[in-house]
Amino acid sequence: MSEPADRLALYADYVCPFCYLGTQSLEQYRADRDAPLEVDWQPFDLRSDKRNPDGSIDHDADDGKDEQYFEQARQNVRRLQAEYDVEMAQELAVEVDSLPAQQASWYVKREYPDQWDAFDEGIYEALWQDGRDIGDADVLLDVAADVGLPIDEIESALDDETLRTELEDQFTMAQRRGITGVPTFIANDRVARGAVPPAQLERLLEGGRDETRGSRR
Repeated sequence: MSEPADRLALYADYVCPFCYLGTQSLEQYRADRDAPLEVDWQPFDLRSDKRNPDGSIDHDADDGKDEQYFEQARQNVRRLQAEYDVEMAQELAVEVDSLPAQQASWYVKREYPDQWDAFDEGIYEALWQDGRDIGDADVLLDVAADVGLPIDEIESALDDETLRTELEDQFTMAQRRGITGVPTFIANDRVARGAVPPAQLERLLEGGRDETRGSRR
């Protein structure tokens, strides 16, 4: 059997409901885990097929997802909500663009790593618990203030074109690594795709086969 992992890479996009549900499953696993676990978030752009060159979203662009696709997604969200005992303000967030949130989060991860977990959780809660638009800078500044981050720095980070380019490079790198959907969990070259339950995360981190369950592409 492989050695248990103490580090987990997590590819995720805040607008993905399965990413939020996956983080809830991860927290349930961590609550029962004796050893510490480092979670290394890696950004992923679910809106890439609709993104204009200036970074804005073309909501009229055809990404191949019809109402049948979204209804199936809603059903899967409701099923996982019940399984993980998670309340959510909404099942999908198709009109929300997470690019500003990911840019702010990438800055916090780099400059304030000890506060990143709280900021990451705050962004998810703002969208999925409170129904707020995390594409709105004011919402992100509220989250930053709530976790004790300097809001002037977060505000500057949101307008930083160099940081935006760095983030876009991370999106490209994820694609080159073969990441096609989120959430994707990777530990010791083992992979779990989708909002897998705590028991499957345990197998991933402590040895076992690849797992796939409910992700967004």
